[in-house]
Amino acid sequence: MGVADRLRELGIELPARRSYGKYAGAARSGDLVFVSGAGPIGPDGIVAGKVDTDVDVPAAQAAARLCVINCLGALQEEIGDLDKVTRIVKLLGFVNSAPRFNQQHVVMDGASGLLLEIFGEKGMHARSSVGMAELPMNIAVEVEMIVEAAG
Repeated sequence: MGVADRLRELGIELPARRSYGKYAGAARSGDLVFVSGAGPIGPDGIVAGKVDTDVDVPAAQAAARLCVINCLGALQEEIGDLDKVTRIVKLLGFVNSAPRFNQQHVVMDGASGLLLEIFGEKGMHARSSVGMAELPMNIAVEVEMIVEAAG
């Protein structure tokens, strides 16, 4: 089953890339594609606020999934076809954390789980999850990706 079929099966439609600055949504260097950080912006708006006070962990996990969907939209724009992905190499997740919140890794499981659902074994990646005092536009989560893709 191709990635487009898998996305359809999961009910996921990739958005056009959204940019709030002067940068590319993704940049390729050889077989690696560096996908800019994407926030949880979807049809219902932005998921904003501090995780653990304004946004609970399940909602933050869903926000992390939405970040991945936005990253995949930028990736598809750069490489043309997500079936060219040979491996998700690394995720970096930033969580807009309330003081003393220390479950950033649990929030990022939402992003990681979606990549495994979509890409199977190719979706297994290295990952860092960090808590931040603030994120742009007060978004709850931001995710960036490094992906290996065939030419």
